[in-house]
Amino acid sequence: MPDTDHVQPYVYEAPGTKALHFSINEIQSRMQTSSPYALDLDYTRTMMGFLLFDSAPAMLAMIGLGGGSMAKFCFRHLPATNITAVEINPHVIALRELFQIPPDQARFQVQQADGADFVRETALRFDVLLVDGFDSDGQPPALCSQSFYDHCSAALTAGGLMVTNLHPGYSGHITNLTRIQQSFQEEILVVSDKKCGNSIIFASNQPLTPKFKASAMLRKPAEFDRDTWETIKPALAAVASTFKQQSL
Repeated sequence: MPDTDHVQPYVYEAPGTKALHFSINEIQSRMQTSSPYALDLDYTRTMMGFLLFDSAPAMLAMIGLGGGSMAKFCFRHLPATNITAVEINPHVIALRELFQIPPDQARFQVQQADGADFVRETALRFDVLLVDGFDSDGQPPALCSQSFYDHCSAALTAGGLMVTNLHPGYSGHITNLTRIQQSFQEEILVVSDKKCGNSIIFASNQPLTPKFKASAMLRKPAEFDRDTWETIKPALAAVASTFKQQSL
């Protein structure tokens, strides 16, 4: 029986790229076919700013798989990290081979589940939780409610970090920021990605300053090849700059 509860995405291919869409107006994910493990969209690079606070998380979960850009990047460049990607839409998961998402294995799993249910029910605790769950209507209400952010907070290790992608142009953006502040006791960092029109929110249950390692992380880690590092470094520098300005 066909799945009628979830919108089926489509893949748009152009010379050198492959993109996942629900509508032609918005890209959910994009992959450079010559570099399938690279981060092609700027906001995904900004979300990797968690490396400034935790360069080697043991446990990482992400809500929303899309074309798997961040999942693949973390799998390749964080070899000691256990990764769980949670995606509600089976049609999205069905495209994983097309986007060269690795098969499930000991330290990498893709689960079909509601992200809100996952953070509420999981017994695991994560050092990093990436929230980038969007559907054909935008950001689902279940992934930006007060209870969702409360459960995200509870699903983190002591000092763990939630990183979420929000769109300032969507209604309720200020309400969502207020909810995150309430769940994380106002220990948040907001980084605007003007090119993509996103706001990336970094939130923790503990002060961010003691975990901030910009001086070390703006040097290339051994796990990163030079081209990958040169691509992601400007986004990390922007996160570092915003953090320093906020801390003044």
